[in-house]
Amino acid sequence: MGDVDILPTSYEYYTENGINCGLKDSGSDFTLNDKKIKIFSGALHYFRVHPDYWRDRLKKYRAAGLNCVETYVPWNAHEPEDGRIIFEDGDGNDYGLFLDLGRFLRMAQEEDLFVILRPGPYICAEWEFGGLPSWLLRHKDLKLRTSDTKYLFYVKRYFKHLLSIVKPLQFTKGGSIIAVQIENEYGNVKEEGKPIDTAYLESLKQTLQDNGIVELLFTSDTPTAGFNGTLPDVLATANFQENASIELGLLKAHQPNKPLMVMEYWTGWFDHYTEKHHERTKEAFESVLDEILMWKSSFNLYMMHGGTNWGFFNGANIFGTGDDNSGFQPDTSSYDYDAPLSENGDYTDKYLSIQKLTAEYNDICIKQPSPPEPTFRTCYLDIDIVGELSLEELISQSSDTVLSEKPISMEMKENIDISAGSVLKIEGHVCDTVLVLINGVLVSKLLETEEDLNGFGYWRQKDATLNLGDSDYKGAVLDLVVENFGRVNYGKLYQFNQFKGLWQGNVLINDQIISDWKIVPLEFKKKWIQSLTSWKSPSFLHGPRLYKAVLNLDSKPEDTYIDFEGWSKGFIVVNGFVLTRFFKLGPQQAAYLPAPLLNTGSNEILIFEHFSPSKWIKFCTDPYFKTVGDGKVLRKLLE
Repeated sequence: MGDVDILPTSYEYYTENGINCGLKDSGSDFTLNDKKIKIFSGALHYFRVHPDYWRDRLKKYRAAGLNCVETYVPWNAHEPEDGRIIFEDGDGNDYGLFLDLGRFLRMAQEEDLFVILRPGPYICAEWEFGGLPSWLLRHKDLKLRTSDTKYLFYVKRYFKHLLSIVKPLQFTKGGSIIAVQIENEYGNVKEEGKPIDTAYLESLKQTLQDNGIVELLFTSDTPTAGFNGTLPDVLATANFQENASIELGLLKAHQPNKPLMVMEYWTGWFDHYTEKHHERTKEAFESVLDEILMWKSSFNLYMMHGGTNWGFFNGANIFGTGDDNSGFQPDTSSYDYDAPLSENGDYTDKYLSIQKLTAEYNDICIKQPSPPEPTFRTCYLDIDIVGELSLEELISQSSDTVLSEKPISMEMKENIDISAGSVLKIEGHVCDTVLVLINGVLVSKLLETEEDLNGFGYWRQKDATLNLGDSDYKGAVLDLVVENFGRVNYGKLYQFNQFKGLWQGNVLINDQIISDWKIVPLEFKKKWIQSLTSWKSPSFLHGPRLYKAVLNLDSKPEDTYIDFEGWSKGFIVVNGFVLTRFFKLGPQQAAYLPAPLLNTGSNEILIFEHFSPSKWIKFCTDPYFKTVGDGKVLRKLLE
């Protein structure tokens, strides 16, 4: 014990004679303050982890032998409305609790970790719209992720605020940040026969430097996909999961006089809805990491700990061009990623592999703490549904209404006549789901199997039609409830055309265009959620409704999971905070609920259900995954 106690921390070792310079890449090895350093890093997205657990996760990183933590910065979370920039909690900030970047960066230093910062403006990250604010789409002719002056105006305005927080926290200023990314995987936007917009990368580089960034700059791409996203004299880094020798060989050939860095070694993978839960064996993970280290390369584990896509922040992938939404693939709320630390912070067998390999390949003797104890979880007793608000009642309590000739997002048309056998048609693709109600009664099909996604109400079918039934309606109210299921976070530039709702064509009944729509946005912001009144006894009828239950706790809350069993599709709100989406088709079947989101005493849990509700809410201690129809259930149990 005595020998361990006298070992220096990383910061003590690299700053013992004062700070003269930061991270350098001018030889075959990185140096920090003129001392050789091999970077052992892990990704941790502060915005995906409750801040009360930041320190626990950071301690677990350091105890694994890592000396660095990497994080993205999500522009859309920090600037949810045009000009409203948030970097700390405050009244009316739905996610402000998660956004104190400065606190996270200082805490990393307190836990003896350096920081690699990837500030965007685009981050991918399987995060809604790759971190870009959706309000940018309102500006006509604005070209995202290009040197377009309209786009760069908003980038520079946001960066001025962001970088004022970052600037004093750089290593050479006495802080934690040793490197900053210029943009993310920009080589992936290149289209056949079109040049890459290197002027955009140059502009971002200049913006960083103009705002006081002095630490090492870098870009990141997969070497086998080329080096189109790089800049001359800027460190290029590699992203991959397999074939380390091939990827690192290409990277070495591209920049022979610089050290090797794997900016994203993919430890596992994320899940789309309807897929089987992704798993990667410890042996496969460890073998490639060992290969990376044999190349004398530094690394960043993506992800070391995935966390959660809170609320409506899940991203998506898409296959297709233009306005074709048929290849849309939304991501689950869980971002477990099959990472070395699970979504709830549990240790996995991959964690043990990291401890072993960092100890084997570490060249310096520094103090390493012991791993923190695991966090206990509990399974609360089932709670009954005690209240309900219909769609009509939710609309009546919304003050936001827009009149439009054509439909957008959520629509309501009053007082129309619908004859028996009428056919509703929505031109183009729905972006992303739609429910149809007549006089408050659901007339579109209940969701049962994945095959239903090929029919009316979902993104896959173009010009979809729905028979409105055998009844005649006089002076009816027609409701179309449209949902954004997640904006695409990755792809070519044309795939960032991420308008949501019913915008690709007209809505027709019996080939007659329906116009003069009343648009009612239901955004489920915290202040509005907590103002809802006039709850009724639950009817448990089919169709979109908001249900209420109360979890009463006599003691200090503990981590738990909300079980989706019995519910179909929708989202869950806990004490005014939109926690998660749920979708019976899987693979995710339970939602992580960290204890800090609960109170001793009364806790209001709301569920917005699209189709068929349960009469109660269940809890469990562990996540489980299944895809409806495959007959298999995968449970992750406590060790």
